[in-house]
Amino acid sequence: MSAEASMFQATDVVTQLNESPDYHASHVQELPLPSNFSWGTATAAYQIEGGADRGGKGKSIWDTFSHIEPSRTNGEHADVACDHYNRMPEDVDLMSTLDVDVYRFSLSWSRIIPLGGREDAISEEGIAFYDKLIDKLLEHDIEPVVTLYHWDLPQGLYDTYGGFLNTDEFRADFIHYARLCFSRFGSRVQKWVTFNEPYIISIFAHLNGTLAPGHCREQGTDTTTEPWRVGHTIILSHASVVQMYVSEFQSSQNGSISIVLNGHFYEPFDSQKQIDIDAAERRMVFYIGWFGDTIFLGQDYPIAMQEYLGVRLPKFTSEDLELLRQTAQFNAFYGMNHYSTKYARQLTDAPANDDWTSNIEEGPVNSAGVEIGPKSAQEWLRVAPEGFRKLLNWVWKRYRRPVIITENGCPCVGEEDLQVAINDTFRQRYFGLYLDAISRAIYEDGVDVMGYYAWSLMDNYEWAAGYGPRYGIVHVDYETLTRTPKGSAWYLRDTFKRRRVVLS
Repeated sequence: MSAEASMFQATDVVTQLNESPDYHASHVQELPLPSNFSWGTATAAYQIEGGADRGGKGKSIWDTFSHIEPSRTNGEHADVACDHYNRMPEDVDLMSTLDVDVYRFSLSWSRIIPLGGREDAISEEGIAFYDKLIDKLLEHDIEPVVTLYHWDLPQGLYDTYGGFLNTDEFRADFIHYARLCFSRFGSRVQKWVTFNEPYIISIFAHLNGTLAPGHCREQGTDTTTEPWRVGHTIILSHASVVQMYVSEFQSSQNGSISIVLNGHFYEPFDSQKQIDIDAAERRMVFYIGWFGDTIFLGQDYPIAMQEYLGVRLPKFTSEDLELLRQTAQFNAFYGMNHYSTKYARQLTDAPANDDWTSNIEEGPVNSAGVEIGPKSAQEWLRVAPEGFRKLLNWVWKRYRRPVIITENGCPCVGEEDLQVAINDTFRQRYFGLYLDAISRAIYEDGVDVMGYYAWSLMDNYEWAAGYGPRYGIVHVDYETLTRTPKGSAWYLRDTFKRRRVVLS
């Protein structure tokens, strides 16, 4: 390890970032990454495609939610978005210019099956769009990594039976949809993701109400049980699709399948208090272990969740547990979406009856008044690469699956100004520091990290925040739809050329 160790000089890069406003990306250490480490970009269908009424596409819950009055999405919707539906060849050519290895994108369920159900008609025009996208990527030697579900449930399924709230119906329809996708695209797709961020689907869409379909206490829904019912449906639907893929497609298509889980890392609010140390770990379990333990370990829900939630948490049958046990081994990689780190503080007052955190408060400042890291353009997203490294270790030690960073990135302050957006040194610094954290996790800690997909390929519709925060490495003018690569796009292209080396 001496060759590698000599490259890792201890330095407080976050302090440098704080103290030097014009600290340039090239000053990041640029620690090495394995020669076979893949890099790419990521997007989601609803956020970039547009074409809301093209090719027979049916409505999704986001088509509905983003048009509600009064608006719950900053008065904006994604009917056109980045117009990727019409500009797809241009976007793939752009990715090729950036020398990406991988493009992670999602399929719009309602573009493929407009009403969503297993008895409903299929749109060959919708399938043709994704056929062309996949073929175009392969022509440019870009690997397609395909997500089946990234938050845009067909409205027809929500109207018919409440979507995720009916486990049996949803599971049957999701299996049908997945089988169709595997049969039509699977010979050209080697990596599949079933669900993107089930925690967000469960909590933000069915408890906080900030995402479609917007369920929350104020809307009269049962927030004490709904999020856990939704999570239960996702876990069982995922396992069923994994079982189906392995038994029907994997031997002929030679692909792999898994799920993408998001998560912050949590540090104790007061590192001298055991109650906060325990709270930080328990917050990780409630956030990540909820889905990770069931899916990757094939186990029942974590004991801490069972004890705290009691009857609010659904029960797995013996058949369910056997399904989880049998399919756990086939989740080939751990898809990690990560952006920032927070402090966790254990509260002692009585929690709300729909509390989902184990009565834990989270925030960016600890008991000594120290901030977790510099702010991005969004208050919650701080630059905290050491927390990222710790999260990689936490996940690796718990699940022992190769990790793919399926999303990571940040918005910069002032990007409404084109010149600020193009010269996005803050984002370049963020990327550099987080790539260094991956390098340290690999070479110093022994974590198996396979690849890194930046969020996002281009500025896009950021859900309830509309078009405000810009996460793209490519700037999009939402009036002309002109694409302009930012400095971070060229930085990532060049840094991966330099960083990927063979170490003796």
